[in-house]
Amino acid sequence: MKACDSCSNSRVQIGKNHNNMPVWKRAVGMILVYLPILTLPFVILSAYMTYYHLRFVGAENLKTWSDYLPNRASYRYSYQTQITMNPSFQPSLSQYKWFWIANCTWYCPYSVALFEWHAYLVKIVENWWCPFGHGKKETYSNAPIDKSFWHIYPADVVKLTDEDRDNPIWNDPEADSPES
Repeated sequence: MKACDSCSNSRVQIGKNHNNMPVWKRAVGMILVYLPILTLPFVILSAYMTYYHLRFVGAENLKTWSDYLPNRASYRYSYQTQITMNPSFQPSLSQYKWFWIANCTWYCPYSVALFEWHAYLVKIVENWWCPFGHGKKETYSNAPIDKSFWHIYPADVVKLTDEDRDNPIWNDPEADSPES
């Protein structure tokens, strides 16, 4: 059994459908993938506000946006070696090296890194202020903290259920907590 066999039910099917889509739909799809560029300033602002919120309430050792960016040395292509495609219609940008370099060097890695970093920060906020279990809380395990807001006050930690009090995502039993 291949490793991918176990994830076949969750794999998005796109490649087998792409060439069957009308050109106009693919063109609209290309426009829609770039319109979110207009939202990037707001997402960047939101991510940094979340980052500084955490810093101002005492967080240390937070990852930064650059921690989520791939190392430039890991890129396979430079402008000189960039591959291109034969376009299915003449105005297609896929025939230009600059298009692929702009996408694969800047747009995709920076936007993916931004959204992953922002999600990480929001998970830390959630783990800090709301260390209460729910059906998706285990997916926050990539943003663990030493103690939640509820764990730093002895009078409040006893109010938590055993699962919330002892959850390693937001409670490191070896961490020191300043008593208030």
